[in-house]
This record gives sequence, structure tokens and C-alpha cells, in this order.
Amino acid sequence: MVGLKPPEVPPTATVKFVSAGMAGCIADLCTFPLDTAKVRLQIQGEVRIPRTISSVEYRGVLGTLSTMVRTEGARSLYSGLVAGLQRQMSFASIRIGLYDSVKQLYTPKGAENTGVAARLLAGCTTGAVAVACAQPTDVVKVRFQASGALSDSPRRYSGTVDAYRTIAREEGIRGLWRGTLPNIARNAIINCGELVTYDLLKDALLRTRLMTGEDGMEGHGQVPSLTPQHPTPGSSPPLDNVPCHFVAAFGAGFCATVVASPVDVVKTRYMNASPGQYRNALSCLLALLMQDGPAGLYKGFVPSFLRLGSWNVVMFVSYEQLQRALALARPALA
Repeated sequence: MVGLKPPEVPPTATVKFVSAGMAGCIADLCTFPLDTAKVRLQIQGEVRIPRTISSVEYRGVLGTLSTMVRTEGARSLYSGLVAGLQRQMSFASIRIGLYDSVKQLYTPKGAENTGVAARLLAGCTTGAVAVACAQPTDVVKVRFQASGALSDSPRRYSGTVDAYRTIAREEGIRGLWRGTLPNIARNAIINCGELVTYDLLKDALLRTRLMTGEDGMEGHGQVPSLTPQHPTPGSSPPLDNVPCHFVAAFGAGFCATVVASPVDVVKTRYMNASPGQYRNALSCLLALLMQDGPAGLYKGFVPSFLRLGSWNVVMFVSYEQLQRALALARPALA
């Protein structure tokens, strides 16, 4: 399976923006239960204020999923999905859809290739802006996903809209942006380990033609962006296809999980915390280390990797294909 062929005209920034949001939603729909399992495992054992103890213990990914279905019903696996989709339409659109455009801004004029530094700066920039815009949706999503962890506690919110209103009323507008700094740090790391790694791996696969076992150093220059490779008349069939996207996305997901898990655990606990439980993200980190030790920073690593790895594969493959579909549809709609 190679998917749609690259169009002759590169996709516009608008096409990339829309495609990234849609691809993020598709990936969330496919992997949301794994994300919920990750959240439950990350907050397990947390001492909350007022002091409460969970009557449910989660063991592993499959054990967490089966326990949730048994004790809360199958719908619990998708608790917070509405906020999750709202998040992706703003978060992924900015973080991924604007990456190429911002990368070009950091690339010196006249440069033949885009350096690693420009890619890292672009990833950090789009990640930070995306978090600043989408943080309220992330806070609501995490709280819905964690809502069943304490089975004896009453339901915190009746719905997504009620969650936004309640948080703003009880915690102030700042409550909707709780955990913004650790989330910016997390997404700066994830973007460097995910977007930049995907960019570099895809570039390497296209340059070396590893997917076909051919030596591609002759006549194949560097592909400097996430945008599709555009074949010239009479050239060989493009290797910028689904297998290439799959391998690059899987590698990017693993790298992102390894480097981002510690920040992700702190972010999840801090955003899910009750008012006054932690003074700041640093106090949350110190409480975690005192309670669980360094190993606590990698709580939920397996579901994190399963979720982020599979999310990356679904998202990047969908993103590449949606870009091409929308770019090919533009002339027909004109």
C-alpha cells in the first residue's frame, strides 16, 4: 500500500493546518482508550487532598482497560473524548500543521538544506503556541479520564461544557490553564522527539531509499520538510509513501515517549490535582519522587508508548494522505 501519489503542487499552509487537525482527531479516536489507561496508571498511588484511597488497583495496560470496562463500563474508555477532539483541532493544527512554515522562518535565506537547529526551534515554537491555545481542553480531558480512578468520589462534572464552567467558577480562569508550564516543557520535548525525529527519519529514508533496499544517493537530494516529495516527469516512482511514513512515525513515537514520560507524569498529576494539593509543578515533582522514587517518573510507560507510538503512526499516515487528498481536490473545486 503506497497511498495517494504526491500532487504536483505542494500543499498550502491552510491545507496543512486543516489536515493536521483532522489527522489528530482520527488518531485520538483510534488510541483514546490507551491514553485513558496511561492517565489512570500515572495517577495511581497519588496521595490526594482530602486524603482518599482508590478501591481499584490497575495492573498493566490490558489489566487497566479490562478493570475499567468491568467496574465502570466500556464508555469509560472514551471519557473525555469530546474535550480530546476539541484539543486536537486546535493543538495538532498548530503544533503539526504550522511546523513546516515556522521551520522555513528559522532557515537562513539561501540555505540548501534545513539544519537540525532550525527544526528544533520550529518544534519548540509550534509546541509552545499550541499549548497556550489548547491548555483548557487538555485540563478537562485529563480530569474526565481520571474521574473514575476514585470510585467512591462523586462525579466532578456532568459534561464537557459544565467542566469548563465549573473549573472557571471554582478555580478561576487560571484553573483552565493549570499545568501550562510543565505542559509547554513536555510538548517542547515531545516535538523535538516526535516531529523533528519524524522529519529526520523520513528525510533519511527518502535519501537512502532504504524502504526498497536501493542506494539512493545518486540523484536524490534531501527532502527538507514534512511535505510530500514531488516527482519530476520521467522520474522513478516516489518513495514518499505509506511504508515510509509508518516506519518514520513509529521511530518518532518511541523517541518521544522515552524523553517525555517524566514530564508527562508530572503534567498529568498536576493538572488532575485538587486546588491547593500542590503549590506548583516543582512541588508535584518532589512529592512524586518522595513517594515513588525515580521509577515513578516512568509510571505508565508501556501504555504511553503504545498510545504515542500508535498515535504517531495513525496521525502521520493520515496527515500525509489528507494533505494529498485536499491538495488534489483544490483544482477540482476551483
